[in-house]
Amino acid sequence: MDASVANRLSLVRMTMDDVDAVHALECSVFPHPWSRANFSDSIQAGYDAWLLRDAAGELAGYFLLMYALDEAHLLDVAVAGERHGTGLGRHLLDTLCARAKEMGAESVLLEVRPSNERALAVYKRYGFAEIGRRKGYYPAHEGKREDAIVMRHAL
Repeated sequence: MDASVANRLSLVRMTMDDVDAVHALECSVFPHPWSRANFSDSIQAGYDAWLLRDAAGELAGYFLLMYALDEAHLLDVAVAGERHGTGLGRHLLDTLCARAKEMGAESVLLEVRPSNERALAVYKRYGFAEIGRRKGYYPAHEGKREDAIVMRHAL
């Protein structure tokens, strides 16, 4: 991502007022999105939830982290569809890893669908490594389930 573009982005804490916009973005990029309640519950639980806004104030992406001991668990991350392929995903990973490290985490864990090839490629390029699988973790089409690939990145 061009440094001038990154400089025009601002990181702001997610609040309940942002849930509708975040949920709309989530629904626009994922075939099995989080519910509006998932976001509300995460904010109420005190998870580390952040938005990335552009200079015009438009929502460009977001992430939610949960901490346990010395690990951060990336619960959800998304980039607005029209911004895919611009380097914003890597910028969000840089930002959330820096945030996790600041909060005392030594690594970041995440789950990703094997069918989400774009995200898998981004995570692998970033240095996340597969450490396991969770069988039938995600809901899939027609009542079926899809495994989750568990990945870890040392900070």
